[in-house]
Amino acid sequence: MALRWWWRSGASCCRAPPLGSVPSPGPRAPPAPCAAMCHFTQRSSTFSFPKICNIFWRFYHTSTSHLCSCSKTISDEKYQDPFQLGRKDLKNLYEDIKKELLVSAAELKEMCDYYFDGKGKAFRPMIVVLMARACNIHHNNSKEVQANQRSVAIIAEMIHTASLVHDDVIDDANSRRGKRTLNQIWGERKAVLAGDFILSAASVALARIGNTTIISVLTQVIEDLVRGEFLQLGSKENENERFAHYLEKTFKKTASLIANSCKAVSILGCPDPKVHEIAYQYGKNVGIAFQLIDDVLDFTSCADHLGKPTAADLKLGLATGPVLFACQQFPEMNAMIMRRFSKPGDVERARKYVLQSDGVQQTTYLAQRYCHAATREIRKLRPSPEREALVHLTEMVLMRDK
Repeated sequence: MALRWWWRSGASCCRAPPLGSVPSPGPRAPPAPCAAMCHFTQRSSTFSFPKICNIFWRFYHTSTSHLCSCSKTISDEKYQDPFQLGRKDLKNLYEDIKKELLVSAAELKEMCDYYFDGKGKAFRPMIVVLMARACNIHHNNSKEVQANQRSVAIIAEMIHTASLVHDDVIDDANSRRGKRTLNQIWGERKAVLAGDFILSAASVALARIGNTTIISVLTQVIEDLVRGEFLQLGSKENENERFAHYLEKTFKKTASLIANSCKAVSILGCPDPKVHEIAYQYGKNVGIAFQLIDDVLDFTSCADHLGKPTAADLKLGLATGPVLFACQQFPEMNAMIMRRFSKPGDVERARKYVLQSDGVQQTTYLAQRYCHAATREIRKLRPSPEREALVHLTEMVLMRDK
């Protein structure tokens, strides 16, 4: 794993002394991202993020085998493939989505069906149905997914796809999932309308569930998506605030959908508020880890494999985790961040600095910490194949390459 290579390199957010040495007396100010994380944790109960400095220090004195406990999952527990377990409940998923998008206008129908071609991994719906089963089994040993729980999975995929369509318009992207974007084929105006239509169809499906609590939980996702996009358009001059800003944006744009969808199916399957919180926390931590790895892949994966251009975030003027960590070793990057990499040569220089630094490795390690947190949460539920599949899913998030 990349984590093992990184650990041998001795990189960490808070530079720990070599094993066996005595730390110098007196307190040390943590690097900017660490201070931001600690402040972010205390500021909001919604974002109970780990205190990275303390975690890095503690795990510096831990063996590599304990560090990569995600990799122990397969050997310690009966292996459960999340996609195999979720396949039954996701059968005809895209056909059912297309039924929700029933429209007479041929061009609009073609646009709405464009990304629902059945070639996607259905990552979010798969998490939702596995969480539904795990919560149902925990509550009353029911092994079936309720119709309304499956509807949440459908709605989650529709909201996600609508957000991709809108993101591509905002970013003027030309490729997505290995093919041209809607805005490149049909133009920005029609792409925006198609995204709006998918979102409205998801809202109709949500209203049909008829549960005001579920409606409240999932409409929070739409609000978070908008707020997250506004956060992405801004930036912070203060380095400590910058990392907190990045994590908050990451939650709202990516993790909120997974967290609240998991919470919604737990509410439908179990009356215990503790279970609702477990589902939410699992989804939040997996969602943040997923985006952190996505930000890593923007620097390490080739465009053909990733299905979209690499260094795309830098070209959009965005400073993601690898960049923010790299700033600790290359302070000259701060000026580039503030001007959003707008000067000629900024993107190339920033990418070079990131790859020369340990920013990629530290961001990967941070993703692992969120996956550990997700695993701790889901293990609070009663044992089941679905629970173990959700545990294994955290490793898949870390190991994905596109």
